[in-house]
Amino acid sequence: MAVFARVVSAGSLSAAARELGLSPAVVSRRLAALESKLGVRLINRTTRSLHLTDEGANYFEACSRIIAEIEEADAAASAGRVEPQGVLKVAVPASFGHQFITPLIPRFAARFPKVQLALSLSDRTVNLLDEGFDLAIRIAELEDSSLAARKLASNRRVVCASPAYLAQHGTPRTPEELVRHNCLTAPDLVATWAYKGPDGKPGSVRVTGRYACDNWEVIREWALAGLGVALKSTWDVRRHLEDGTLALVCAGYTFGTDVGIYAVYPHRRHLSAKTRAFIEFLADSFGPEPAWDRPVARPPKPRIRGRAAVV
Repeated sequence: MAVFARVVSAGSLSAAARELGLSPAVVSRRLAALESKLGVRLINRTTRSLHLTDEGANYFEACSRIIAEIEEADAAASAGRVEPQGVLKVAVPASFGHQFITPLIPRFAARFPKVQLALSLSDRTVNLLDEGFDLAIRIAELEDSSLAARKLASNRRVVCASPAYLAQHGTPRTPEELVRHNCLTAPDLVATWAYKGPDGKPGSVRVTGRYACDNWEVIREWALAGLGVALKSTWDVRRHLEDGTLALVCAGYTFGTDVGIYAVYPHRRHLSAKTRAFIEFLADSFGPEPAWDRPVARPPKPRIRGRAAVV
């Protein structure tokens, strides 16, 4: 099984042989023996290429899962004495990753020097198994799937706009008033924003606008430029709300469904030491209340003595 999986991953018998430290003839004989035992052809081989049969594709998926579970079982059994190591491939949403994960990497590298981190910053949803990712960070309301997940932090959302936009168009006080405003949406020009009122009663409002984009950073920049009202995560607009370049609207209302920030990974009984180390590191770094939702520590106001201001 291990030889077959390596042949598929490497793309050729000779490449697999080099990686395994075997001769191409030995690899070919082991592959033929496996096909003979199973009674099916797994790979159609020509002098120039290899192509999986339908049976081979299904078997490769099973082999990859089984081999990974064996490796992870070994890692779990020796976790107390083996240092996390090896290549860790992680997919992270671009803006969130740039702001809150990449600054943590130097500390992670110092703590786990044998882990080689391959970080992908992209807002697309990657297929962990097909694309070979060990882990992905997702900000979403997770759907049922074959993936396991651990919640790392909450994702509180607010509705906001620039002071210039509000001065020109007025400030909406309730979600129903949003229908009269140009709302910045993603990815379509029409969206439904769920909310809870001050009394905790749930509701929703259908909003529209002239501008839509599937990139969070673009929506934020459009809101800052005064193009409309945006539904944004607090991690993305915290500093703008603090410095006044964005202002909250619909005060007293809580927006959004139960969206969280999750670490998702293939559903296996045992995690590799490197994957477990990265998840635990992020969970510890974010803490029970992430930095973007903590109260701001403000400096004390100066006390006036005569003409001198004393802090």
